Amino acid sequence: MPVSLVILAAGQGTRMNSDLPKVLHKVAGSPLLHHAMQAGRSLGPERVVVVTGHGADAVTRATLEYDEDALTVVQAEQNGTAHAVAQAAPLLSDASGDVIVLYGDTPFVSPETLEAMQTARARHAVVVLGFHAADPGRYGRLVTEGDSLLRIVEYKDATDEERSITLCNSGVICADAKLMFSLVAEVGKDNAAGEYYLTDLPELARKRGLSAGVVICPESETLGVNTRAQLAQAEAAFQARARTEALENGVTLTAPETVFFALDTVVGRDAIIGPNVIFGPGVTIESGAEIVGFCHLEGCHISRGATVGPFARLRPGAELAEDVHVGNFVEIKNAILDEGVKVGHLTYIGDADIGEHTNIGAGTVTCNYDGVMKHRTKVGRNAFIGSDTMLVAPVTVGDNAMTASGSVITEDVPAEAMAVARARQVNKPGLATRLFARLRAIKAAKAKG
Repeated sequence: MPVSLVILAAGQGTRMNSDLPKVLHKVAGSPLLHHAMQAGRSLGPERVVVVTGHGADAVTRATLEYDEDALTVVQAEQNGTAHAVAQAAPLLSDASGDVIVLYGDTPFVSPETLEAMQTARARHAVVVLGFHAADPGRYGRLVTEGDSLLRIVEYKDATDEERSITLCNSGVICADAKLMFSLVAEVGKDNAAGEYYLTDLPELARKRGLSAGVVICPESETLGVNTRAQLAQAEAAFQARARTEALENGVTLTAPETVFFALDTVVGRDAIIGPNVIFGPGVTIESGAEIVGFCHLEGCHISRGATVGPFARLRPGAELAEDVHVGNFVEIKNAILDEGVKVGHLTYIGDADIGEHTNIGAGTVTCNYDGVMKHRTKVGRNAFIGSDTMLVAPVTVGDNAMTASGSVITEDVPAEAMAVARARQVNKPGLATRLFARLRAIKAAKAKG
């Protein structure tokens, strides 16, 4: 059945004590909003509408960053969840199939749970996602009869008997698009908060002779983020789950509790991840690669058999082919390293193409920035770049060529050539002794004075 998503992301999040909209605070390197969008993406939605409000421009940018086809609409005044969903109605007036309402600050609802809600739609006109809370607190309660949902009661409006119920409302709801917006249009605000609540929908549906039902998920999926403390809890929960999944998928984590994954990290089976490795967004590691301890990786691709680290940094655009070695205190940015390249230590390779089986000596730098523009360095196959070489881009070093240690290469080096670009050494016999004597005399004179 076709499905569209409405993601509510208009709240200010005052308890975050932040100028940043709540849904843009990050877990696993990505905004909370992206987590909600990723869960919904598994359903292959026809349309995604994000309802913005506080910080609307920034939330819109983040929405389009994740999905350039997504739509946004502004809820100028926050008058409740039903009011927020109503803002999306014009953008989904011709939508077919279901609408699922998600929340930009509730990042962990799983794709499997959303699929279960769609399946339940075969039995019920409206389906609500519920969970059994260890501490129900101030959650809305789901009043059920058998497998049917009678109504949702907000805590403020609940009786003592209703407050004793542990089956709570997550806020996530699914219904046929036309029915959803028809019911939303009937919602009133005769409640303690004076707001338009989505929680009225099941009871309104039953008044039309339609059924409402509940899908129950683990409480951990419904974790909402309203404070910095909850943001930290969400990060911990994500990392615990990601580490477990990696281990179950055949990845070796030598110190799992020290590895931090991003939302979209992909690691192949039989890869080895050492301690204190941090993944930023956009990292793919193929099977059999190894990341040694204390590395930071972002926006890069590492092929089978490659080794990275320790203490290496891979930045966006770094592409490592098979059997590449990147060693300690090496930084790679926007560079392609072909098969078998070795960059052992203390080196910066930025905006470069390095041919297969080339060796890059310690202390090499591609000088890629002239203060205004970036330029590219190209090094051919089987080349040898001597230690402490400065490659001043744009520059090309040919196949099987060599640069002498300490060279500053400002012109292209032909294939098979040896480039020496440094001042000739001159030795001055006895000068060191005379110079030290003079300096010591000056120091002694200053001490007496």
